Amino acid sequence: MIKATALSKSFRRQGSRKDRVQAVSDVSFEAGNGQITGLLGPNGAGKSTTLRILATLIQPDNGSAEIDGFDVTEAPQAVRRQIGFLPHNSGLYPRLTARENIAYYAELCGLDARQSRMKTGELIERLSMRGFADRRAEGFSQGQRTKVALGRALIHEPSTLILDEPTNGLDVMATRQLRSILRQLRDEGHCILLSSHIMQEVSMLCDHVAIISDGRVALADSIDGIRERTGQADLEDAFVVAIGGRLEATE
Repeated sequence: MIKATALSKSFRRQGSRKDRVQAVSDVSFEAGNGQITGLLGPNGAGKSTTLRILATLIQPDNGSAEIDGFDVTEAPQAVRRQIGFLPHNSGLYPRLTARENIAYYAELCGLDARQSRMKTGELIERLSMRGFADRRAEGFSQGQRTKVALGRALIHEPSTLILDEPTNGLDVMATRQLRSILRQLRDEGHCILLSSHIMQEVSMLCDHVAIISDGRVALADSIDGIRERTGQADLEDAFVVAIGGRLEATE
Protein backbone atom coordinates (compact mmCIF):
# COMPACT_ATOMS: atom_id res chain seq x y z
CA MET A 1 0.00 0.00 0.00
CA ILE A 2 1.13 3.53 -0.79
CA LYS A 3 0.23 6.54 1.31
CA ALA A 4 1.40 10.01 0.30
CA THR A 5 0.72 12.96 2.60
CA ALA A 6 1.26 16.62 1.67
CA LEU A 7 4.28 15.94 -0.55
CA SER A 8 6.05 18.96 -2.02
CA LYS A 9 9.18 19.35 -4.13
CA SER A 10 10.79 22.24 -5.96
CA PHE A 11 13.81 22.40 -8.26
CA ARG A 12 16.24 25.16 -9.03
CA ARG A 13 15.40 26.80 -12.34
CA GLN A 14 18.06 26.11 -14.95
CA GLY A 15 20.53 28.98 -15.18
CA SER A 16 19.36 30.57 -11.93
CA ARG A 17 20.77 30.35 -8.41
CA LYS A 18 17.67 31.65 -6.65
CA ASP A 19 14.58 30.98 -8.75
CA ARG A 20 12.90 27.63 -8.17
CA VAL A 21 10.15 25.73 -9.95
CA GLN A 22 7.50 24.12 -7.77
CA ALA A 23 7.04 20.66 -9.29
CA VAL A 24 4.83 19.15 -6.56
CA SER A 25 2.84 20.98 -3.91
CA ASP A 26 0.78 19.34 -1.13
CA VAL A 27 0.14 16.03 -2.94
CA SER A 28 -1.87 13.51 -0.90
CA PHE A 29 -3.43 10.21 -2.02
CA GLU A 30 -3.52 6.49 -1.27
CA ALA A 31 -3.05 3.42 -3.48
CA GLY A 32 -4.33 0.12 -2.12
CA ASN A 33 -3.25 -3.48 -2.52
CA GLY A 34 -5.09 -5.43 -5.21
CA GLN A 35 -5.80 -2.21 -7.10
CA ILE A 36 -4.46 -0.26 -10.04
CA THR A 37 -4.28 3.39 -9.10
CA GLY A 38 -3.67 6.02 -11.74
CA LEU A 39 -2.05 9.44 -11.48
CA LEU A 40 -3.82 11.26 -14.29
CA GLY A 41 -2.62 14.63 -15.47
CA PRO A 42 -1.16 16.62 -18.36
CA ASN A 43 2.56 16.67 -19.11
CA GLY A 44 4.36 18.75 -16.50
CA ALA A 45 1.66 18.26 -13.88
CA GLY A 46 4.03 16.68 -11.35
CA LYS A 47 3.33 12.99 -11.95
CA SER A 48 6.90 11.87 -12.58
CA THR A 49 8.25 13.90 -9.66
CA THR A 50 5.72 12.25 -7.36
CA LEU A 51 6.69 8.78 -8.58
CA ARG A 52 10.40 9.52 -8.19
CA ILE A 53 9.81 10.56 -4.57
CA LEU A 54 7.92 7.33 -3.92
CA ALA A 55 10.69 5.31 -5.59
CA THR A 56 13.24 6.98 -3.22
CA LEU A 57 15.13 8.58 -6.12
CA ILE A 58 14.62 12.08 -4.74
CA GLN A 59 13.59 13.37 -1.33
CA PRO A 60 10.58 15.61 -0.81
CA ASP A 61 11.05 19.12 0.57
CA ASN A 62 8.03 18.62 2.82
CA GLY A 63 5.44 15.97 3.52
CA SER A 64 5.81 12.22 3.88
CA ALA A 65 5.11 8.97 2.09
CA GLU A 66 4.94 5.34 3.16
CA ILE A 67 5.06 2.12 1.17
CA ASP A 68 3.94 -0.98 3.05
CA GLY A 69 4.53 0.90 6.29
CA PHE A 70 8.09 2.03 5.46
CA ASP A 71 8.85 5.74 5.22
CA VAL A 72 10.45 6.63 1.87
CA THR A 73 12.80 9.13 3.51
CA GLU A 74 13.67 7.36 6.75
CA ALA A 75 13.85 3.77 5.41
CA PRO A 76 14.71 3.98 1.68
CA GLN A 77 16.42 0.58 1.53
CA ALA A 78 13.38 -1.13 3.02
CA VAL A 79 11.13 0.69 0.54
CA ARG A 80 13.31 -0.42 -2.39
CA ARG A 81 12.86 -4.03 -1.35
CA GLN A 82 9.07 -3.57 -1.56
CA ILE A 83 8.85 -1.85 -4.93
CA GLY A 84 9.44 -2.50 -8.59
CA PHE A 85 9.96 0.72 -10.51
CA LEU A 86 9.51 1.17 -14.25
CA PRO A 87 10.79 4.65 -15.18
CA HIS A 88 9.63 6.68 -18.17
CA ASN A 89 12.96 5.87 -19.83
CA SER A 90 13.49 2.12 -19.54
CA GLY A 91 17.26 2.57 -19.01
CA LEU A 92 18.33 -0.83 -20.37
CA TYR A 93 21.96 -1.67 -20.96
CA PRO A 94 22.06 -1.84 -24.78
CA ARG A 95 24.96 -4.30 -25.03
CA LEU A 96 23.32 -6.81 -22.69
CA THR A 97 20.63 -9.20 -23.85
CA ALA A 98 17.13 -9.04 -22.43
CA ARG A 99 17.94 -12.04 -20.25
CA GLU A 100 21.19 -10.47 -19.04
CA ASN A 101 19.50 -7.16 -18.23
CA ILE A 102 17.00 -8.93 -15.97
CA ALA A 103 19.58 -11.26 -14.44
CA TYR A 104 21.90 -8.36 -13.63
CA TYR A 105 19.12 -6.63 -11.72
CA ALA A 106 18.37 -9.91 -9.94
CA GLU A 107 21.98 -9.94 -8.72
CA LEU A 108 21.66 -6.35 -7.50
CA CYS A 109 18.57 -7.38 -5.56
CA GLY A 110 20.49 -10.15 -3.81
CA LEU A 111 19.18 -13.23 -5.63
CA ASP A 112 21.67 -16.09 -5.94
CA ALA A 113 22.58 -17.61 -9.33
CA ARG A 114 19.99 -20.39 -9.13
CA GLN A 115 17.17 -18.04 -8.12
CA SER A 116 18.18 -15.60 -10.83
CA ARG A 117 18.10 -18.23 -13.59
CA MET A 118 14.78 -19.62 -12.43
CA LYS A 119 12.97 -16.33 -11.96
CA THR A 120 14.42 -14.77 -15.12
CA GLY A 121 13.22 -17.76 -17.11
CA GLU A 122 9.76 -17.53 -15.55
CA LEU A 123 9.47 -13.84 -16.42
CA ILE A 124 10.65 -14.40 -19.99
CA GLU A 125 7.80 -16.87 -20.43
CA ARG A 126 5.22 -14.78 -18.58
CA LEU A 127 6.02 -11.61 -20.53
CA SER A 128 6.30 -13.43 -23.89
CA MET A 129 9.96 -12.51 -24.41
CA ARG A 130 11.25 -15.86 -25.65
CA GLY A 131 11.68 -14.58 -29.22
CA PHE A 132 14.15 -11.84 -28.21
CA ALA A 133 15.38 -12.93 -24.76
CA ASP A 134 18.91 -13.62 -25.98
CA ARG A 135 19.29 -10.64 -28.29
CA ARG A 136 21.13 -7.49 -27.27
CA ALA A 137 18.81 -4.70 -26.19
CA GLU A 138 20.14 -2.22 -28.75
CA GLY A 139 17.59 -2.06 -31.55
CA PHE A 140 14.69 -3.29 -29.44
CA SER A 141 11.26 -1.86 -30.19
CA GLN A 142 9.58 0.26 -27.52
CA GLY A 143 7.32 -2.66 -26.63
CA GLN A 144 10.31 -4.99 -26.21
CA ARG A 145 12.14 -2.47 -24.04
CA THR A 146 9.06 -2.03 -21.86
CA LYS A 147 8.72 -5.79 -21.37
CA VAL A 148 12.37 -6.13 -20.34
CA ALA A 149 12.07 -3.16 -17.96
CA LEU A 150 8.92 -4.67 -16.45
CA GLY A 151 10.67 -8.02 -16.06
CA ARG A 152 13.52 -6.25 -14.32
CA ALA A 153 11.06 -4.51 -11.99
CA LEU A 154 9.37 -7.83 -11.10
CA ILE A 155 12.46 -10.01 -10.63
CA HIS A 156 12.57 -9.65 -6.83
CA GLU A 157 8.81 -10.23 -6.47
CA PRO A 158 7.91 -6.78 -5.10
CA SER A 159 4.56 -6.16 -3.47
CA THR A 160 4.22 -2.73 -5.08
CA LEU A 161 4.77 -1.60 -8.67
CA ILE A 162 5.36 2.04 -9.66
CA LEU A 163 5.11 2.64 -13.40
CA ASP A 164 5.78 5.96 -15.13
CA GLU A 165 3.65 6.15 -18.31
CA PRO A 166 4.14 2.45 -19.11
CA THR A 167 2.15 2.47 -22.38
CA ASN A 168 3.97 5.47 -23.87
CA GLY A 169 5.12 4.62 -27.41
CA LEU A 170 3.56 1.15 -27.47
CA ASP A 171 1.54 -0.06 -30.44
CA VAL A 172 -2.00 -1.41 -30.04
CA MET A 173 -1.05 -5.06 -29.55
CA ALA A 174 1.75 -4.31 -27.08
CA THR A 175 -0.59 -2.03 -25.12
CA ARG A 176 -3.27 -4.71 -24.93
CA GLN A 177 -0.75 -7.27 -23.73
CA LEU A 178 0.60 -4.91 -21.07
CA ARG A 179 -2.94 -4.23 -19.83
CA SER A 180 -3.50 -7.97 -19.46
CA ILE A 181 -0.26 -8.39 -17.49
CA LEU A 182 -1.07 -5.52 -15.14
CA ARG A 183 -4.57 -6.86 -14.49
CA GLN A 184 -3.10 -10.27 -13.62
CA LEU A 185 -0.68 -8.64 -11.19
CA ARG A 186 -3.51 -6.65 -9.63
CA ASP A 187 -5.58 -9.82 -9.21
CA GLU A 188 -2.59 -11.43 -7.46
CA GLY A 189 -2.81 -8.67 -4.84
CA HIS A 190 -0.11 -6.27 -6.00
CA CYS A 191 -0.43 -2.54 -5.39
CA ILE A 192 0.07 -0.89 -8.78
CA LEU A 193 0.53 2.85 -9.23
CA LEU A 194 0.92 4.22 -12.73
CA SER A 195 1.04 7.66 -14.24
CA SER A 196 -0.59 8.60 -17.52
CA HIS A 197 -2.02 11.50 -19.50
CA ILE A 198 -4.07 9.16 -21.72
CA MET A 199 -7.73 9.06 -20.66
CA GLN A 200 -8.48 5.78 -22.45
CA GLU A 201 -5.70 3.93 -20.66
CA VAL A 202 -6.78 5.21 -17.27
CA SER A 203 -10.44 4.39 -17.84
CA MET A 204 -9.64 0.86 -19.05
CA LEU A 205 -7.06 -0.02 -16.38
CA CYS A 206 -7.53 1.89 -13.17
CA ASP A 207 -9.71 1.13 -10.17
CA HIS A 208 -8.85 4.42 -8.48
CA VAL A 209 -7.59 7.71 -9.92
CA ALA A 210 -5.88 10.78 -8.51
CA ILE A 211 -6.13 13.72 -10.91
CA ILE A 212 -3.04 15.90 -10.58
CA SER A 213 -2.63 19.38 -12.03
CA ASP A 214 -0.04 22.09 -11.38
CA GLY A 215 1.60 19.90 -8.77
CA ARG A 216 -1.55 19.30 -6.73
CA VAL A 217 -4.15 16.55 -6.49
CA ALA A 218 -7.35 18.14 -7.73
CA LEU A 219 -9.58 15.11 -7.13
CA ALA A 220 -9.10 11.48 -6.07
CA ASP A 221 -11.76 8.78 -6.30
CA SER A 222 -12.89 5.79 -8.32
CA ILE A 223 -13.63 6.57 -11.97
CA ASP A 224 -17.36 6.35 -11.30
CA GLY A 225 -16.89 8.55 -8.25
CA ILE A 226 -15.04 11.17 -10.27
CA ARG A 227 -17.77 11.20 -12.90
CA GLU A 228 -20.43 11.54 -10.22
CA ARG A 229 -18.63 14.28 -8.29
CA THR A 230 -17.98 16.35 -11.41
CA GLY A 231 -21.40 15.67 -12.94
CA GLN A 232 -19.82 14.41 -16.17
CA ALA A 233 -20.45 11.09 -17.91
CA ASP A 234 -17.20 11.24 -19.87
CA LEU A 235 -13.86 10.90 -18.03
CA GLU A 236 -12.19 13.49 -20.23
CA ASP A 237 -14.90 16.04 -19.44
CA ALA A 238 -14.67 15.10 -15.75
CA PHE A 239 -10.91 15.69 -15.88
CA VAL A 240 -11.38 19.16 -17.38
CA VAL A 241 -13.90 20.08 -14.70
CA ALA A 242 -11.73 18.66 -11.91
CA ILE A 243 -8.75 20.84 -12.81
CA GLY A 244 -10.95 23.94 -13.10
CA GLY A 245 -11.06 24.10 -16.88
CA ARG A 246 -13.97 24.97 -19.12
CA LEU A 247 -15.78 22.53 -21.35
CA GLU A 248 -16.02 23.53 -24.98
CA ALA A 249 -19.53 23.81 -26.30
CA THR A 250 -20.55 21.07 -28.76
CA GLU A 251 -23.38 21.15 -31.23
